[in-house]
Amino acid sequence: MKALCWEGVNRLSVEQVPDPILRNDQDMIVRLVAGTTCGSDLHLIGGYIPFMRAGDVIGHEFVGEVVEIGSGVRRHAVGDRVVVCSFVGCGRCWYCANDLWSLCDNTNTNPGIGQALFGADTAGIFGYSHAMGGLRGSHAEYVRVPFADHGAFTIPEGVDDTSALFVSDSVPTGWMGADLGGVGPGDVVAVWGCGAVGQMAARAAILLGAERVISIDRVPERLRMTERHVGSEVIDYTSTDVGAELRERTGGRGPDVCIEAVGMEAHSDGPMHVYDQVKQQLRLQTDRPTAVRQAIHACRKGGTVFILGVFAGAVDKFPLGAVINKGLTVRGAQMHGQRYIPMLLDRIAAGELSTSHMATHTVSLDEAPTAYDMFKHKTDGCVRAVIRPGG
Repeated sequence: MKALCWEGVNRLSVEQVPDPILRNDQDMIVRLVAGTTCGSDLHLIGGYIPFMRAGDVIGHEFVGEVVEIGSGVRRHAVGDRVVVCSFVGCGRCWYCANDLWSLCDNTNTNPGIGQALFGADTAGIFGYSHAMGGLRGSHAEYVRVPFADHGAFTIPEGVDDTSALFVSDSVPTGWMGADLGGVGPGDVVAVWGCGAVGQMAARAAILLGAERVISIDRVPERLRMTERHVGSEVIDYTSTDVGAELRERTGGRGPDVCIEAVGMEAHSDGPMHVYDQVKQQLRLQTDRPTAVRQAIHACRKGGTVFILGVFAGAVDKFPLGAVINKGLTVRGAQMHGQRYIPMLLDRIAAGELSTSHMATHTVSLDEAPTAYDMFKHKTDGCVRAVIRPGG
């Protein structure tokens, strides 16, 4: 079968790889209907996530049709249309039992790497390096789904494939930021980033009762999309002082909840961006924490900062003094998708949540390398490119 493979830093190619097979009785095989580019993949492509090997299949956000099931699968049948959570959970360990699915103890097949990097292993995730289990990714004609009863969800009638696609990862990631960030009625929320995750964090904050939601980015089409489809206020950080603007809009206090949805390759228009970029390129730090620093400084005293963006390791000049002296709560997590996906599918079916607008481009699997280049450089108004094996 065809699959999109990582062949080295900034090198992708479509190759022939072996078809997946059932390895355990709780596996199933899914024929890919659609996948999508994701900002997290750009960190892999750029060489910032360690433990990638040439030939690894990337991709982790997808919908498909069930074509084969293991003898232990109870909740799915051949022919089902499913959305699959990007993180794999066993459903039995302490973390899964407590709805902390991205921390599952049993689905990372390379234990020890996470221990060295983070102090503990994460769950396995499709197509996201051997540190995250080395599972083959979803940009392929067929995908093996382990622990299928816990990670795959039947798409309701009336929900189209494109709308369901983003419930695989970006929608629950954004919702988790607002939920675990403690957003409630009357709050003012600021969200850094107007990509898919940032848009969904802003929409979640609105649906959870926030009085005002303010989204921050620099790309005009993303700002317009966020205003139109999400209903958030927006700030173009290249045209104003973000901290001063947020204080102005919040009566001098600052936002109650600040959500960082940018990650380890954040941009800014100040000298700190050059500093961070040079240190990252020289591997003196792994991540650029520009948006995290700004969120911490902008948040009101006693407020909450939630970090949704992907970070791989160490950052420089983390403003710990501001965290302590302002009495902030700082949280972060990878996405506990199984906690949110059924509810989010119901909200889409009920018309409360729109996601399909984020699919600005559709390409075939053969065109996926070009799509990632367009997505990375934000050309042609690309917010997300949907990859369909058949074109």
